[in-house]
Amino acid sequence: MTIRPMIMPAKFALKTFAPLIALLAFAAALSDARPARAEITIDITRGNVEPLPIAVTDFVGKSGAAARAGREIAGVIAANLERSGLFKPIDPKAFIQSAGALNALPRFGDWRVINAQALVQGRTEVVSDGRLRVEFRLWDVFSEQQMIGLAYFTVPDNWRRVAHIISDSIYKRITGEDGYFDTRIVYVAEQPKDAKGVGRNRLNPFGKRLAIMDQDGENHRFLTDGTTLVLTPRFSPTLQEITYMSYFRNNPRVYIFNIDTGRQEVLGDFPGMTFAPRFSPDGKKIIMSMAKDGNSEIYVMDLRTRVVRQLTFHSAIDTSPSFSPDANQVVFNSDRGGSQQLYVMDDRGKNVRRISFGNGRYATPVWSPRGDLIAFTKLSGGRFFIGVMKPDGSGERLLAEDFKIEGPTWSPNGRVLIFYRKGRSEKDGSGGQSKLWSIDLTGHNEREIPTPMDASDPAWSPLIP
Repeated sequence: MTIRPMIMPAKFALKTFAPLIALLAFAAALSDARPARAEITIDITRGNVEPLPIAVTDFVGKSGAAARAGREIAGVIAANLERSGLFKPIDPKAFIQSAGALNALPRFGDWRVINAQALVQGRTEVVSDGRLRVEFRLWDVFSEQQMIGLAYFTVPDNWRRVAHIISDSIYKRITGEDGYFDTRIVYVAEQPKDAKGVGRNRLNPFGKRLAIMDQDGENHRFLTDGTTLVLTPRFSPTLQEITYMSYFRNNPRVYIFNIDTGRQEVLGDFPGMTFAPRFSPDGKKIIMSMAKDGNSEIYVMDLRTRVVRQLTFHSAIDTSPSFSPDANQVVFNSDRGGSQQLYVMDDRGKNVRRISFGNGRYATPVWSPRGDLIAFTKLSGGRFFIGVMKPDGSGERLLAEDFKIEGPTWSPNGRVLIFYRKGRSEKDGSGGQSKLWSIDLTGHNEREIPTPMDASDPAWSPLIP
């Protein structure tokens, strides 16, 4: 088979803002075996999915540095797949065949004995110009066919991002849907009360700073220095940019921050704003709620012209707007019906209709990037819930429950939610820690995302370009 290379520019998440470097990826026949479309798939539309047993071997490397990178890459891939809840990596201690040379065919019988349905093999090497070359294969063990083979060139420090990209390739090949591992999470980090140094000053009594990390909690760093209070970051769906809200001379001010360059600009001062605005799907507009004369309404701003247009005109409190993926509709919450409920309107503010009718109050709606669901926070019976419903209000399902859980944000493939959960150590609800958690749409795969301090208000990035 002829190898057809494709050059793709890529930005890599490092401890500092990373420069643009080249990533080379190509689909290849890496052996004499003829790749064929395999039968192995995971149907992730079902309510309860049995994890697929998969073997991920250490990537073979001739030099010490290459071998070390190969072990680390394999570990990240296995952890990513396991955390999705769709795969069950097999303990390497059970492997019969060693990682071996990549050019040799696997002994498929050895992998069937340990019940592996899929096999990931790889190889790493440091080439003459100092770059790291990483290649891998995904095999269907039962059909004994190669499902995919890819190779990448990158700088050695970026081995972790290559592991995330490979994880996405495996996820997509087996499920048929895009992965979400090559992404980042921005959130509000809060210093503990007894922390020394940065945080907790007169302008920022809670020590809140913007922080960012890979979706698995690695490559953690701070974006703001903690001298001022920051709230509710939101990711652009098209760029590695966020909006967030801070206070300047006691007035809410909205900033746009470019994560890759570190460039920051003031979008404007917005008296009466309580949450940062959300981007439109094309990243060219933002939608927000502001209170004027004691009345909260929804507005949309064109980022190019900075022209602001009012969408709602009602005496009730209208807030927390979120665009649908096609930008033709907006979901928001309002108490215009007597209690806080979810409503949908078109992008001109017309055809307003209520979609939530369950017991309790609904808040913070966010439209799925797939367009099929709306996530929300619900308060009922003194408990908080994270749930989803269809855009017409049908099919409501509650996925997570606790003393206080809020702020759902979608993975770019619309299959996983991240939210924050605040524990309770005192009867009045004070004293508890606030942490980030993820859950998939089955409601069964709930996991804490590690952060070095208290965390809230997460926002999930699109796939890194």
